[in-house]
Amino acid sequence: MNRNPKSFKLPHNDSLLFKVGNWWHNHLPNPSYGGWVLLGIALSFFGAATNTMAGWLYVLSGTALALTGLNIFIASQTVKKLKIKRLPIEPISAGDELLIELALTNPTKSGKNFVEIVDHLPFMLSKPVHSSIETFAPQETKKITYYAKAPTRGIYHWYNLEVRSASPIGLFYAHKIRNVEARAIVYPQILPLKNCPLIDYIGNEQTQQKQSEKLYHNATEGVTKAIRQYRFGDPPRLIHWRSSARFGELQVRELETITGGQEVVICLDNSQDWHQELFEKAVIATASLYFYCSRQQLDVKLWTPKTGTIKGNHVVLEALAAIQPLETNNNNQEVIKPTQPLVWLSNSSHSLKSLPQGSRWVLFPLENDEPMGEQNIVSSGLIYQPHNPLENLLQKPLKL
Repeated sequence: MNRNPKSFKLPHNDSLLFKVGNWWHNHLPNPSYGGWVLLGIALSFFGAATNTMAGWLYVLSGTALALTGLNIFIASQTVKKLKIKRLPIEPISAGDELLIELALTNPTKSGKNFVEIVDHLPFMLSKPVHSSIETFAPQETKKITYYAKAPTRGIYHWYNLEVRSASPIGLFYAHKIRNVEARAIVYPQILPLKNCPLIDYIGNEQTQQKQSEKLYHNATEGVTKAIRQYRFGDPPRLIHWRSSARFGELQVRELETITGGQEVVICLDNSQDWHQELFEKAVIATASLYFYCSRQQLDVKLWTPKTGTIKGNHVVLEALAAIQPLETNNNNQEVIKPTQPLVWLSNSSHSLKSLPQGSRWVLFPLENDEPMGEQNIVSSGLIYQPHNPLENLLQKPLKL
């Protein structure tokens, strides 16, 4: 399924009959059942009038035709003059529902009714959504809200929105395709990892021990660790007045902060072909590992062959929403991987041979792939298997 950014268009057909029908649909109102009946009655009265020369039959025929003409004119003006604005769509995660909002304004001095809006969403999100407005007061603005479930990540673009109206008496429906651009970002799912040995032990095997020894340090801001006696030079704002009153001498708060700083680069190897289901799992794993590092206050970055090294929650999430297999950098230059220990996600066991020492990896092989066997791999990692939930795999202890 291709979810690359692109516009969504109505079905296209090159046949002459389709072109004529499409032109009629977009430029001329279509009669409803009541419209067909009224046209039939008008023509019958006109035919009878020409045979009998009865004036009252001409009057009835002319009145019916005037009603149809009035309905056609007002309905056509309604779809042309109605103002439509699409409100920004907030990003969501895969599996949630997009909130789509439209603001419709009647800029004329006369009321409108029988207005219908058809939003042609991409088929991956929903079938066309129909919204009806029975009455529309002059200068009134109404908001239309509806939801579309987004089962998979991606950046979705669509432009077409159809306005229909049978104002004022519902005999003829006018149609017009309006160009109202929409852009919806669906982020990949993020797994709530409680721990991740793959990250905790990246780099030197003593990294976790060294990090725990330096986890806390005294600072001038943070969470209170202890109360101690005032020393010359301590900031007055750290004085703990309640304890000072109890002990009869000045007491100050000794504070602590958690220090991050270890740099972690998470790399998603999408430069080659992937099985789509496995690639989606790899993207979920990448996002989950990134935000696990962020919660641990590590200096985490994302690297892909196309984007290079990037950081920042929104930047990374949008990049992962749009990422697809077989992507390379825009300049067609040689792809240079980071040189420090990294977390490598790939579907090729051969790519594991060139990883920097101390790196960690997650492999997503196909079921019919040959086992890794004895290879010159100077790092350790995890192998994804479909029967094992991805969340359990990422929290699995490593064999160092």
